[in-house]
Amino acid sequence: MCDDFGCKNDLTNSKTTLDLVEFLQKSAIDRLTTFRQLEARDFGSVATIVTTDYESMYAFKRGDYQHCLQLSAQNVRTLLYGHDIGITFVPLFTEFLQFLDDDIVSLTALTLIVYPQCRRINPRYSFISQLTLSLYVMTQCQLKLRRPVTSLAQTLDYIEVAQRICPRDLTLDQLTLKLAERKILIHISER
Repeated sequence: MCDDFGCKNDLTNSKTTLDLVEFLQKSAIDRLTTFRQLEARDFGSVATIVTTDYESMYAFKRGDYQHCLQLSAQNVRTLLYGHDIGITFVPLFTEFLQFLDDDIVSLTALTLIVYPQCRRINPRYSFISQLTLSLYVMTQCQLKLRRPVTSLAQTLDYIEVAQRICPRDLTLDQLTLKLAERKILIHISER
């Protein structure tokens, strides 16, 4: 039971805190998107770079799976069929993991548990390619939105292509692609 001193204040403070967190996250995503746009402008002739990867992560976190799926699918097509498939990365530092689901957070943590020096020795182990992240998020959105098997089969084809073009030494990418593939196969077998 609430008294006059605490309950209203706690609710107001809680709402204000949530609004502030939402504002800060949105602001960070806007800045990261601007960074991607500058990166695409300056290095787009060297590699295909999509500019909505952070926006798709934010849409995923907010539960806007339809918008996330649209962005991710567009990113996958652009990255697979772009003029030059250079690899652009997304850092999977603690600050970015809040935008993803438990499975990808666990996978990232396991790689660090198995090989904790990897962040200092080779920061590539703390990064994931835009293509892999887009495929993973696209898979998750399709599963949450209960997309038809034909749509999932197309995503499996994309994953297969990504597995072939992704360098073998990008362990986190290879594991994430395998995870996405496995999630789709399990989902299809349960139908």
